[in-house]
This record gives sequence, C-alpha cells and structure tokens, in this order.
Amino acid sequence: MKAMILAAGRGERMRPLTDHTPKPLLPVAGKPLLTYHLERLARAGVREVVINHAWLGAQIPAALGSGERWDLNIRYSDEGDAALETGGGIHKALPLLGDEPFLLMNGDIYADLQWPVLPQLAEGDLAHLYLVPNPEHNPNGDFALESGRVLSDGDHKLTYGGMALFHPELFRACRPGHFSLVPLLREAMQAGRVSGERFEGHWCDVGTPARLAALEAQLRGD
Repeated sequence: MKAMILAAGRGERMRPLTDHTPKPLLPVAGKPLLTYHLERLARAGVREVVINHAWLGAQIPAALGSGERWDLNIRYSDEGDAALETGGGIHKALPLLGDEPFLLMNGDIYADLQWPVLPQLAEGDLAHLYLVPNPEHNPNGDFALESGRVLSDGDHKLTYGGMALFHPELFRACRPGHFSLVPLLREAMQAGRVSGERFEGHWCDVGTPARLAALEAQLRGD
C-alpha cells in the first residue's frame, strides 16, 4: 500500500515561523513534524510515499531525500508556487499513487496512530476516515459517526483528523485545478460509501505557534 502526505499549505496562522520554513518541516522535539509520519508509515509496512509541496517546496525533498533512511521510497508532487488545496493536490498526485487504495495524512498534524495491520476498504467504499474528539478550535465538529459509517450531518459530530484511507475512484470525475476534498467526501457520504472510526490517541492539529509549543512540551515531557 502507498501513502500520501499533504505538505503544500502556506501555514498562514503559523507565521512568522513559516515565512522561511514549510510548516511540515517545523521541528518538534528535535525533528521535523513530517518525520513522525514517515517513521509510523515505515513501521506499518508502507514502502512508497508521495509528498506534495508548494510554498518553499524545494526544502522538503532537500530535507527528506529519497526516503532511504526510513526504508521508504519517497516521490514528490510539485504544485509550483500555489497549493492546489486538499482535493486538487491529491488529484494531481494520482499518477504517482496508482489504482489501489492509499493512506493519506495531513502533514501539519501529529498523531500516534499505529497500524499493526494496514487497513482495507470494504467493498464499494470510497473512503475510511479517522475522526477525533473535537478540539477547542473546532468545537462543532465536521462529520457524524454512526455504526461505523460517516455522515455529513447528525448528532454528536466529530472532527476529521486529517488521516484517512482513500480509493482513487473518489477523484476520477475531478478536473485538474484548485479544489477542496470536503465536497467529494460529502457526496460519497450521501451515497453511503464512507466508513470511519473514532481515534482516541494523542492527536494535535499543529496549526498555530501556541499549539506547536504545547506539542513540543508534551513530547519532551515538560
């Protein structure tokens, strides 16, 4: 199974830290945030990873190289100077990802998600989402989870954790360009083709300097 890490965002809320460094390369407890994803994917048995980049993008392949230090083969999807958003970025990378389901992780989160066995999509499903308890910055959540199915609306919504398993078919009708992943997911939910689960482990959306500092303190045990 292949995996993709989304790493093309500008990181406006993280400025001035991201004025000179892409957000996924910001150090946390002594190593770049992206490194934690690569280590976990390698431990799970993933060997091929695609990383997209845009803002200060050349720094990412310069820092990570071919991935051999993690026993990975990393390929890069260059989006130029302007990121294509989540949906557009994944769509552009599809030729590198192939025709089979792939794991996806946002590059600006931290999660101690472990895969003792790599997940599989059920027959007919287009996506499997990992949902987390709502953080302070997203108190109303994103999607509902009922009996293992993810719904656009419902009581007790959870937050999409930026971790998922996708089938490339989800993006087949899309055209190249800038677009969000969310409308595609909502359409698939309406068709009953999105499963999910609640993730209760350590998770953080590293979206601001304050959250970055808090994660640093947690990982160092301060």
